[in-house]
Amino acid sequence: MIKSFSSLTIRYIISVQFYVAPASFLQVHFYSVPIKLVKLGRKPKLVENLVQKPIIELRSIKKSYGSNTIINDFNLTINNGEFVTILGPSGCGKTTVLRLLAGLEELDEGHIILDGENITNVPAEKRHINTVFQSYALFPHMTIFDNVAFGLRQHTKLKDDEIKRIVAERLDWVGLKGYESYMPNELSGGMKKRVSLARAIALDPSLILYDEPSSGLDPITSGTISMLIKGMQNRLGCTSIVVTHDMQSAFYVADRIALLDQGHFVEISDTIEFKNSTNKKVQQFINGEAEPI
Repeated sequence: MIKSFSSLTIRYIISVQFYVAPASFLQVHFYSVPIKLVKLGRKPKLVENLVQKPIIELRSIKKSYGSNTIINDFNLTINNGEFVTILGPSGCGKTTVLRLLAGLEELDEGHIILDGENITNVPAEKRHINTVFQSYALFPHMTIFDNVAFGLRQHTKLKDDEIKRIVAERLDWVGLKGYESYMPNELSGGMKKRVSLARAIALDPSLILYDEPSSGLDPITSGTISMLIKGMQNRLGCTSIVVTHDMQSAFYVADRIALLDQGHFVEISDTIEFKNSTNKKVQQFINGEAEPI
Protein backbone atom coordinates (compact mmCIF):
# COMPACT_ATOMS: atom_id res chain seq x y z
CA MET A 1 0.00 0.00 0.00
CA ILE A 2 1.36 3.43 -0.97
CA LYS A 3 0.18 6.71 0.55
CA SER A 4 1.36 10.01 -0.92
CA PHE A 5 1.46 13.28 1.07
CA SER A 6 2.81 16.38 -0.69
CA SER A 7 6.21 15.31 -1.97
CA LEU A 8 6.61 12.65 0.72
CA THR A 9 5.95 9.06 -0.20
CA ILE A 10 5.63 6.50 2.54
CA ARG A 11 5.75 2.83 1.67
CA TYR A 12 4.19 0.42 4.08
CA ILE A 13 2.92 -3.12 3.94
CA ILE A 14 0.57 -4.00 6.78
CA SER A 15 -1.10 -1.04 8.45
CA VAL A 16 -0.37 2.60 9.07
CA GLN A 17 -2.33 4.60 11.63
CA PHE A 18 -2.83 8.34 11.10
CA TYR A 19 -3.65 10.79 13.85
CA VAL A 20 -4.73 14.42 13.56
CA ALA A 21 -1.97 16.63 14.97
CA PRO A 22 -1.31 20.38 15.04
CA ALA A 23 0.85 22.20 12.50
CA SER A 24 0.12 19.63 9.77
CA PHE A 25 2.28 16.96 11.35
CA LEU A 26 1.76 13.32 10.50
CA GLN A 27 2.45 10.72 13.17
CA VAL A 28 3.23 7.32 11.78
CA HIS A 29 2.86 4.17 13.85
CA PHE A 30 4.42 0.83 12.90
CA TYR A 31 2.81 -1.97 14.86
CA SER A 32 1.59 0.71 17.28
CA VAL A 33 5.18 1.97 17.73
CA PRO A 34 5.78 5.68 17.01
CA ILE A 35 8.42 5.85 14.30
CA LYS A 36 8.74 9.47 13.18
CA LEU A 37 7.01 12.85 13.19
CA VAL A 38 7.22 14.21 9.65
CA LYS A 39 6.38 17.84 8.77
CA LEU A 40 4.35 17.82 5.58
CA GLY A 41 5.32 20.09 2.72
CA ARG A 42 9.05 20.02 3.41
CA LYS A 43 11.77 18.51 1.29
CA PRO A 44 11.29 14.73 1.31
CA LYS A 45 13.61 12.74 3.53
CA LEU A 46 13.97 9.10 4.42
CA VAL A 47 11.47 7.78 6.94
CA GLU A 48 13.22 4.82 8.54
CA ASN A 49 11.88 1.44 9.62
CA LEU A 50 8.53 1.67 7.81
CA VAL A 51 9.18 -1.31 5.56
CA GLN A 52 9.06 -4.68 7.26
CA LYS A 53 12.51 -6.00 8.07
CA PRO A 54 13.22 -9.30 9.81
CA ILE A 55 14.90 -8.84 13.19
CA ILE A 56 14.69 -12.47 14.33
CA GLU A 57 14.84 -15.60 12.20
CA LEU A 58 14.73 -19.11 13.62
CA ARG A 59 15.83 -21.44 10.83
CA SER A 60 15.12 -25.18 11.02
CA ILE A 61 15.97 -25.36 14.71
CA LYS A 62 15.85 -28.56 16.70
CA LYS A 63 16.12 -29.11 20.44
CA SER A 64 15.95 -32.38 22.35
CA TYR A 65 16.42 -33.43 25.94
CA GLY A 66 17.74 -36.97 25.81
CA SER A 67 15.43 -38.95 23.56
CA ASN A 68 12.61 -36.42 23.93
CA THR A 69 12.51 -34.00 20.98
CA ILE A 70 10.83 -30.77 22.06
CA ILE A 71 11.24 -28.75 18.86
CA ASN A 72 11.97 -30.13 15.42
CA ASP A 73 12.46 -28.28 12.11
CA PHE A 74 11.10 -25.11 13.73
CA ASN A 75 10.96 -21.90 11.67
CA LEU A 76 9.85 -18.41 12.67
CA THR A 77 10.48 -14.91 11.34
CA ILE A 78 9.68 -11.81 13.42
CA ASN A 79 9.91 -8.32 11.98
CA ASN A 80 11.54 -5.26 13.51
CA GLY A 81 9.21 -3.57 16.01
CA GLU A 82 6.72 -6.43 16.00
CA PHE A 83 5.04 -7.86 19.09
CA VAL A 84 4.50 -11.62 18.88
CA THR A 85 2.77 -13.74 21.49
CA ILE A 86 3.39 -17.49 21.61
CA LEU A 87 0.59 -19.58 23.10
CA GLY A 88 0.39 -23.29 23.69
CA PRO A 89 -0.29 -26.04 26.21
CA SER A 90 2.20 -26.83 28.94
CA GLY A 91 5.21 -28.74 27.66
CA CYS A 92 4.77 -27.71 24.02
CA GLY A 93 8.15 -25.94 23.83
CA LYS A 94 7.20 -22.27 24.35
CA THR A 95 9.72 -21.52 27.09
CA THR A 96 12.34 -23.59 25.28
CA VAL A 97 12.04 -21.21 22.31
CA LEU A 98 12.68 -18.24 24.61
CA ARG A 99 15.65 -19.92 26.26
CA LEU A 100 17.17 -20.74 22.88
CA LEU A 101 16.74 -17.12 21.76
CA ALA A 102 18.27 -15.82 24.98
CA GLY A 103 21.23 -18.18 24.67
CA LEU A 104 20.35 -20.08 27.84
CA GLU A 105 20.05 -23.35 25.90
CA GLU A 106 22.12 -24.71 23.01
CA LEU A 107 20.56 -25.76 19.71
CA ASP A 108 20.95 -29.29 18.42
CA GLU A 109 20.44 -28.12 14.85
CA GLY A 110 19.56 -24.95 12.96
CA HIS A 111 20.41 -21.26 13.19
CA ILE A 112 19.27 -18.16 15.06
CA ILE A 113 19.65 -14.88 13.16
CA LEU A 114 19.41 -11.52 14.97
CA ASP A 115 19.27 -8.46 12.72
CA GLY A 116 21.13 -10.28 9.96
CA GLU A 117 23.82 -11.76 12.25
CA ASN A 118 24.09 -15.45 13.03
CA ILE A 119 24.08 -15.57 16.84
CA THR A 120 23.62 -19.34 17.16
CA ASN A 121 26.94 -19.73 19.00
CA VAL A 122 27.06 -16.29 20.62
CA PRO A 123 26.92 -16.53 24.44
CA ALA A 124 23.89 -15.12 26.26
CA GLU A 125 25.73 -12.15 27.78
CA LYS A 126 26.82 -10.94 24.32
CA ARG A 127 23.37 -11.04 22.72
CA HIS A 128 21.47 -7.75 22.66
CA ILE A 129 18.47 -9.56 24.12
CA ASN A 130 16.93 -9.15 27.56
CA THR A 131 14.47 -11.42 29.35
CA VAL A 132 11.73 -10.74 31.88
CA PHE A 133 11.64 -14.04 33.75
CA GLN A 134 8.52 -15.66 35.17
CA SER A 135 10.23 -15.94 38.57
CA TYR A 136 11.49 -12.30 38.45
CA ALA A 137 15.14 -13.45 38.87
CA LEU A 138 15.93 -10.49 41.11
CA PHE A 139 19.01 -10.59 43.34
CA PRO A 140 17.53 -10.85 46.86
CA HIS A 141 20.58 -9.28 48.54
CA MET A 142 20.57 -6.19 46.30
CA THR A 143 18.45 -3.05 46.47
CA ILE A 144 16.03 -2.29 43.66
CA PHE A 145 18.51 0.29 42.37
CA ASP A 146 21.34 -2.25 42.21
CA ASN A 147 19.09 -4.83 40.54
CA VAL A 148 18.13 -2.45 37.74
CA ALA A 149 21.69 -1.09 37.46
CA PHE A 150 23.27 -4.55 37.30
CA GLY A 151 23.36 -4.86 33.49
CA LEU A 152 24.50 -1.26 33.05
CA ARG A 153 27.46 -1.88 35.34
CA GLN A 154 28.35 -5.20 33.76
CA HIS A 155 28.02 -4.30 30.08
CA THR A 156 28.71 -0.55 29.80
CA LYS A 157 31.31 1.97 30.87
CA LEU A 158 28.77 4.57 31.90
CA LYS A 159 29.59 6.87 34.78
CA ASP A 160 27.70 6.54 38.05
CA ASP A 161 25.67 9.71 37.45
CA GLU A 162 24.41 8.41 34.10
CA ILE A 163 23.58 4.99 35.57
CA LYS A 164 21.68 6.72 38.36
CA ARG A 165 19.72 8.75 35.80
CA ILE A 166 18.83 5.71 33.69
CA VAL A 167 17.75 3.63 36.69
CA ALA A 168 15.56 6.43 38.03
CA GLU A 169 14.03 6.95 34.59
CA ARG A 170 13.26 3.26 34.02
CA LEU A 171 11.74 2.87 37.48
CA ASP A 172 9.58 5.91 36.79
CA TRP A 173 8.44 4.37 33.51
CA VAL A 174 7.17 1.27 35.33
CA GLY A 175 5.53 3.25 38.14
CA LEU A 176 8.16 2.66 40.83
CA LYS A 177 9.62 6.12 41.20
CA GLY A 178 11.37 6.47 44.57
CA TYR A 179 11.76 2.72 45.19
CA GLU A 180 15.53 2.60 44.60
CA SER A 181 16.42 1.81 48.22
CA TYR A 182 13.83 -0.96 48.71
CA MET A 183 14.77 -4.65 48.85
CA PRO A 184 12.97 -7.25 46.72
CA ASN A 185 11.38 -8.93 49.77
CA GLU A 186 9.65 -5.64 50.57
CA LEU A 187 7.73 -5.64 47.28
CA SER A 188 4.60 -7.43 46.07
CA GLY A 189 4.70 -9.89 43.17
CA GLY A 190 3.44 -7.29 40.73
CA MET A 191 6.04 -4.78 41.86
CA LYS A 192 8.82 -7.36 41.49
CA LYS A 193 7.61 -8.01 37.96
CA ARG A 194 7.87 -4.28 37.25
CA VAL A 195 11.42 -4.18 38.62
CA SER A 196 12.28 -7.07 36.32
CA LEU A 197 10.81 -5.10 33.41
CA ALA A 198 12.79 -1.97 34.38
CA ARG A 199 15.99 -4.02 34.47
CA ALA A 200 15.22 -5.56 31.07
CA ILE A 201 14.77 -2.17 29.37
CA ALA A 202 17.70 -0.43 31.10
CA LEU A 203 20.09 -1.41 28.29
CA ASP A 204 17.65 -0.51 25.47
CA PRO A 205 17.68 -4.02 24.00
CA SER A 206 16.64 -4.67 20.42
CA LEU A 207 14.62 -7.67 21.59
CA ILE A 208 12.77 -8.30 24.86
CA LEU A 209 11.53 -11.77 25.85
CA TYR A 210 8.72 -12.18 28.37
CA ASP A 211 8.19 -15.55 30.04
CA GLU A 212 4.64 -15.76 31.46
CA PRO A 213 4.57 -12.09 32.57
CA SER A 214 1.14 -12.41 34.22
CA SER A 215 1.82 -15.71 35.98
CA GLY A 216 0.86 -15.70 39.67
CA LEU A 217 -0.77 -12.26 39.49
CA ASP A 218 -4.36 -11.30 40.20
CA PRO A 219 -6.45 -10.11 37.19
CA ILE A 220 -6.07 -6.40 37.98
CA THR A 221 -2.29 -6.58 38.45
CA SER A 222 -2.03 -8.78 35.37
CA GLY A 223 -3.83 -6.10 33.36
CA THR A 224 -1.46 -3.45 34.72
CA ILE A 225 1.56 -5.50 33.64
CA SER A 226 0.08 -5.94 30.16
CA MET A 227 -0.42 -2.19 29.87
CA LEU A 228 3.17 -1.57 30.98
CA ILE A 229 4.52 -4.09 28.48
CA LYS A 230 2.54 -2.50 25.66
CA GLY A 231 3.65 0.94 26.83
CA MET A 232 7.31 -0.08 26.75
CA GLN A 233 6.81 -1.38 23.22
CA ASN A 234 5.41 1.98 22.16
CA ARG A 235 8.07 3.96 24.00
CA LEU A 236 11.14 2.01 22.92
CA GLY A 237 10.11 0.68 19.52
CA CYS A 238 11.81 -2.63 20.27
CA THR A 239 10.72 -6.11 19.22
CA SER A 240 8.97 -8.24 21.83
CA ILE A 241 8.10 -11.91 22.22
CA VAL A 242 5.75 -13.05 24.97
CA VAL A 243 5.06 -16.59 26.10
CA THR A 244 1.80 -16.76 28.02
CA HIS A 245 -1.39 -18.69 28.80
CA ASP A 246 -3.29 -15.44 29.40
CA MET A 247 -5.59 -15.03 26.40
CA GLN A 248 -6.76 -11.55 27.41
CA SER A 249 -3.18 -10.33 27.67
CA ALA A 250 -2.25 -12.00 24.39
CA PHE A 251 -4.99 -10.24 22.44
CA TYR A 252 -4.18 -6.91 24.11
CA VAL A 253 -0.43 -6.74 23.51
CA ALA A 254 0.19 -8.76 20.35
CA ASP A 255 0.45 -7.86 16.68
CA ARG A 256 0.58 -11.56 15.82
CA ILE A 257 -0.28 -14.65 17.83
CA ALA A 258 1.30 -18.05 17.30
CA LEU A 259 -0.14 -21.27 18.70
CA LEU A 260 2.54 -23.88 19.37
CA ASP A 261 1.65 -27.55 19.82
CA GLN A 262 4.06 -30.50 20.05
CA GLY A 263 6.96 -28.41 18.77
CA HIS A 264 5.19 -27.03 15.70
CA PHE A 265 3.06 -23.99 14.97
CA VAL A 266 -0.61 -24.75 14.48
CA GLU A 267 -1.31 -21.18 13.39
CA ILE A 268 0.42 -17.79 13.17
CA SER A 269 -1.79 -14.81 12.37
CA ASP A 270 -2.80 -11.34 13.50
CA THR A 271 -5.13 -11.09 16.48
CA ILE A 272 -8.35 -10.73 14.45
CA GLU A 273 -7.55 -13.65 12.16
CA PHE A 274 -6.50 -15.74 15.15
CA LYS A 275 -9.76 -15.03 16.98
CA ASN A 276 -11.79 -16.00 13.92
CA SER A 277 -9.67 -19.02 12.98
CA THR A 278 -11.54 -22.16 11.95
CA ASN A 279 -8.69 -24.32 13.23
CA LYS A 280 -10.08 -26.66 15.89
CA LYS A 281 -7.00 -26.47 18.14
CA VAL A 282 -7.02 -22.67 18.03
CA GLN A 283 -10.66 -22.50 19.08
CA GLN A 284 -10.11 -25.11 21.79
CA PHE A 285 -7.32 -22.99 23.24
CA ILE A 286 -9.26 -19.73 23.02
CA ASN A 287 -12.34 -21.23 24.64
CA GLY A 288 -10.49 -23.40 27.17
CA GLU A 289 -12.09 -26.60 25.91
CA ALA A 290 -10.58 -29.75 27.41
CA GLU A 291 -9.65 -32.63 25.16
CA PRO A 292 -10.85 -36.14 26.13
CA ILE A 293 -8.25 -38.09 28.11
